[in-house]
Amino acid sequence: MKSKAAVLHEVGKPWAIEEVEVKEPQANQVLIRYVAAGLCHSDMHLMTGDLPVEMPYIGGHEGAGVIEAVGPGVSRVAVGDHVVCAFIPSCGHCRWCANGMQSLCDTGATILAGHFPDGSYAFQFNGRDTGAMCMLGTFSQYATIHETSCVKIDDDLPLEVAVLCGCGVPTGWGSAVKAGNVQVGDTVVVFGVGGIGANAVQGASLAGATNIIAVDPKANKREFAEELGATHSAADGAAAGELARELTMGVGADVAIITVDVATEEVVSEAAAAIRKAGMIVLTGLAHPEALTVHLSGTDVTLMRKQIKGSLFGDCNPTEDIKKMLALYRSGKLKLDELITRQYKLEEINQGYDDLEAGENIRGVIIHAH
Repeated sequence: MKSKAAVLHEVGKPWAIEEVEVKEPQANQVLIRYVAAGLCHSDMHLMTGDLPVEMPYIGGHEGAGVIEAVGPGVSRVAVGDHVVCAFIPSCGHCRWCANGMQSLCDTGATILAGHFPDGSYAFQFNGRDTGAMCMLGTFSQYATIHETSCVKIDDDLPLEVAVLCGCGVPTGWGSAVKAGNVQVGDTVVVFGVGGIGANAVQGASLAGATNIIAVDPKANKREFAEELGATHSAADGAAAGELARELTMGVGADVAIITVDVATEEVVSEAAAAIRKAGMIVLTGLAHPEALTVHLSGTDVTLMRKQIKGSLFGDCNPTEDIKKMLALYRSGKLKLDELITRQYKLEEINQGYDDLEAGENIRGVIIHAH
């Protein structure tokens, strides 16, 4: 079938709205009609080349929609189901899934290549197989995806809001709650409070942190972070480190979470300076794969027993944690509606990314027209 989609043709160029072909679902695959897609900074990494992919390439990895058709052997979802798509699929039986580390599922090995693990593609453009971000391509009206990327949710939950639980919310929330293991009474510093960092603030608050310092050069983002549970804010990392020590009588922060748009050596060093003895840095933000962004004193790390931990999808398990976050939303304990700064049409995607780059959006969401 034909579908309208946002396609990236070249690094440094804007998204182009093109007609693409969506292949019929094969074994264990489903056809989804996307209702909403989040404008995450990871797709901007495609635009800048920080995430190198073969182009043309269909963007979008934060999505929610309705199942329109299923291929042979599908058991997780059925036609008509409302689903949130996890940008990391979870097979449930590989070594990592079996040990509760679904964000490292082996079926996610080809998410940047944009094809299924068997080498097949869901999309064609101009008669050529074309990759899609995280095997999802949520910037398309329709897509064929693997059932292991689908998490069924209750029909009454608004898809244009639940969509945030496909990436931004669990990545941020989990960076605090799961990867950072924030405890009651902790002092936490969150570096960068956009779509990911804002949810790290929410996660730290729900975990019972006493002090949560939101770091961002944008005043509007610092103010919004305080509405989500941040107790303090700072415009830069050095000021945040000083504040953390001041609040803890010189000890320092228990956890520093890096959720900036592009992780840099400077930010990692500021995070290391902000934490206490045996404190932890959670590195969630991305940079170019060849960029060496962690340059720390080995002596400081050793003698102070400091820890640095990489985190993907917030160390969450999508099949269960997405539902948990939506349950928290229902109960009023997790804010989702407030995270959405603006909705866009697919044709407005470049405006959406301009707004994100300008620091105006916490999260923009595309609403697909059908």
